[in-house]
Amino acid sequence: MVRISEAIKDDHRKLESYYNIIVNSEDEDEQTRFQNQFTWELARHAVAEELVVFPAVEKLRSDGKEKIDDDRREHSALKEMLNVFQDLNCSDPRFIPTLTMLMEGLAQHMRDEETNDLVILEEFLTSNESEELAESLDRTKMFVPSRSHPYNLDNPTFETAADLLTAPLDRLQDLFRKWPEEESMIAAPLE
Repeated sequence: MVRISEAIKDDHRKLESYYNIIVNSEDEDEQTRFQNQFTWELARHAVAEELVVFPAVEKLRSDGKEKIDDDRREHSALKEMLNVFQDLNCSDPRFIPTLTMLMEGLAQHMRDEETNDLVILEEFLTSNESEELAESLDRTKMFVPSRSHPYNLDNPTFETAADLLTAPLDRLQDLFRKWPEEESMIAAPLE
């Protein structure tokens, strides 16, 4: 069984892998395919984390409410940047700079999460609870949007609810997007 910290770190490594493929590729088709894969992974990860991990952190930590409010604001900013990136054509001169800026913010968020938040969360959880959270995170990613959507709602909590309503439309649109071939995937195939 996988612990919640391992599941989240695995998602982070996938995102780093997709980022590296995009910035190191000169093939526009490959960049487009991995742009879709990167967007798909990050959008699903962020919303699933908000639905599964954030409530656990809020419940277990004495400063949980403040911590989660900060994390929701970070997620909201990252999703706004992802929203810009996901709609760019790879031939657009803003494509790589936008992705790089997104990845810089994401990398800082991932470092903080891995070195602080997940360590503290794991201290409060039994092995079984951690594994159950990881399973819940994985299951939740099947039902959340695969794209970023700007809602500009006053409360980031409402964004998560709105995300769930857009998921079916995203899934339908995903059928018409280009995706990496399974053998070219470094981290993991499409679920």
